[in-house]
Amino acid sequence: MKVVATVGLGANLNDPAAQVEYALAELNRLPATRLLARSSLYASAPVGYVDQPDFVNAVAQIETALAPRALLAALLDIEHRHGRERSFRNAPRTLDLDLLLYGAAHFHEDGLTLPHPRMSERGFVLFPLLEIAPDAVIPGRGRAADWVARCGDQSVSPLIPPAAVVNA
Repeated sequence: MKVVATVGLGANLNDPAAQVEYALAELNRLPATRLLARSSLYASAPVGYVDQPDFVNAVAQIETALAPRALLAALLDIEHRHGRERSFRNAPRTLDLDLLLYGAAHFHEDGLTLPHPRMSERGFVLFPLLEIAPDAVIPGRGRAADWVARCGDQSVSPLIPPAAVVNA
């Protein structure tokens, strides 16, 4: 069974825009997976640990037959190949891939919570998500658009014009 999943992408080291673009291409090459849509690139200020460069972020929707844990493992493998190191929480990174949504799944298991537990608090997730899916719903929380006003104090701005839908 194929499911539409949503992935958040971010980077702030080693040419972050290129890291995100390469990762978007890699999502399309995952087994039993195809890229449906991708947002523009956005610049955002760091959250949590602020003494680091700004981030480049994007959101992608994919159609996949991978189960949630298998998809998460594939995302972590892409991060690893891009040189991701987890030295401390919210540290600078070459690439960060977050499984945000997996269909309408709403659950918590060790190491995996869907929807992503902080996605409704992050402008760098919501703005690109709403660009490609204006009617997106966060299971258990409601319409993604209803959460944007709460992110008004976060610095998020388009970096590159909208990219539109891919392979639709």
